[in-house]
Amino acid sequence: MAWHGSQPNLTPNYGRQGQVRPGEYDHLYAAASDVLGMGPPPQSHAGPSAYLPYPTYPNQAALSTSQSTPYFHPSGAGPYHPAPPPPGGSGMAPYAPTLPQVSGVDEAEFELRSPASSLQRSASVTLQTKKTKAVDLNAPPFTKEYIDEYRQRIKGDPDPEAHFKYAKYLIEAAKKIGADAKDQRAVKKYRDYLIQEALKTIRRLATQNEPYDEAQFFLANCYGTGMLGLQVDHERAYHLYLQAAKQNHAAASYRVAVCNELGAGTRREPPRAAVFYRKAASLGDTAAMYKLGMILLLGSLGEQKNPREAINWLKRAAEQADEENPHALHELAILHEMPNSGLVPHDPAYAKALFTQAAHLGYVQSQYKLGQCYEYGALTCPVDPKRSIAWYTRAAEKGYAEAELALSGWYLTGSEGVLKQSDSEAYLWARKAANKGLSKAEYAVGYYAEVGIGIKQDIEFAKRWYMRAAAAQGNKRAMSRLTEMKRMGNKRSNVGRPTRQQAKDECVIC
Repeated sequence: MAWHGSQPNLTPNYGRQGQVRPGEYDHLYAAASDVLGMGPPPQSHAGPSAYLPYPTYPNQAALSTSQSTPYFHPSGAGPYHPAPPPPGGSGMAPYAPTLPQVSGVDEAEFELRSPASSLQRSASVTLQTKKTKAVDLNAPPFTKEYIDEYRQRIKGDPDPEAHFKYAKYLIEAAKKIGADAKDQRAVKKYRDYLIQEALKTIRRLATQNEPYDEAQFFLANCYGTGMLGLQVDHERAYHLYLQAAKQNHAAASYRVAVCNELGAGTRREPPRAAVFYRKAASLGDTAAMYKLGMILLLGSLGEQKNPREAINWLKRAAEQADEENPHALHELAILHEMPNSGLVPHDPAYAKALFTQAAHLGYVQSQYKLGQCYEYGALTCPVDPKRSIAWYTRAAEKGYAEAELALSGWYLTGSEGVLKQSDSEAYLWARKAANKGLSKAEYAVGYYAEVGIGIKQDIEFAKRWYMRAAAAQGNKRAMSRLTEMKRMGNKRSNVGRPTRQQAKDECVIC
């Protein structure tokens, strides 16, 4: 393929843990944003496997953004730095690229495999939905009459968990009640009332003589992200996480660790962060198991490297992997892929199996990896353009820049009987990845513009993209092209369109 050369080194280098390439998932920003609604200082860097966003726990109320209520997480910039605006001029993408439609691939191979626990929950719900006149507690109605009845019923219940469930029900009701009512002003007022009642209940549970840890954890989330109309207060969020962690709340212990590592709501204390990551992992938190494994594998946060213990924690995290926590599967696969890691046996077939499991759980880096494996015939995978394009497409659908660039390469050459060659699609996919700041893609857009592939030949436009690639990350090929173009002056560029074989066998654009 045009982007990768005849056979790239598919094994990552653990010596470059301090760098996160543009377009890659930046775990540090995701962790900071998800936990406390903020990002760390721009100068902070973390390895591509050092952080991950906290999982959404089953006992946490679903608080998706609702257009009908202003109480939930405020909209705005995500945890990533926005990419700099692309150079202007000709060549602006007139429309979005088209996702490849690959037929003949076993759909079962690409089904999202839900964890066994999810299947068990689904089965239990099915069993409880027999025809009955009783209220289905798994799907209670959102009406004023039911809320009043629920309120009266809960008053005499001494169980804090029951009151916490009631508060979460009120929050859900505030999102859904009165959607079809004519008097929306009255509806909004009633929703405000429900939210305030829910907050009052949760605060009481979190601060009573025997505080309820789930309420402390939930309230901390609200203060950390500004949910339910609360003013963001990282210090108060940290204090509540810490109080819940003292009661051995696993997820809260993980949040305390993240806060101490990032200095969010408290001062930065890496050793203390390591202590709480270990505590959370020991309490069974999957994210903490993965993070502790990476800390011990890399020797970060001031901890001594302990590969044997690191592998044990990664294996435990992998056993509990789900859609929110697929990361350990990917890291173990990387280790089994390495010929001389000295940590685990070199086992390409097992590495492929782990990558596949993580890919089915939606992990884009594993999906991209499988696209590479089927493109080049690595890790016991046969060379299979259909599967390669299908996995690249899965990752590209989620905006993974490397996969978008890989699709550009496939469109540049086409694949007989699988994907029709298209210069315009090749350019558009490269442009989409370049707009995210991926240096290789920026170079590719410059190359396309210089040669006239998928875009009218425009030397000045090509120079701007080459300069962008060279300036941001020191892309050597971009620098070389700029030097050559300067030497050539007004003479016609000697760069020609690659033949099909050149695009496959040489690193024409990478």
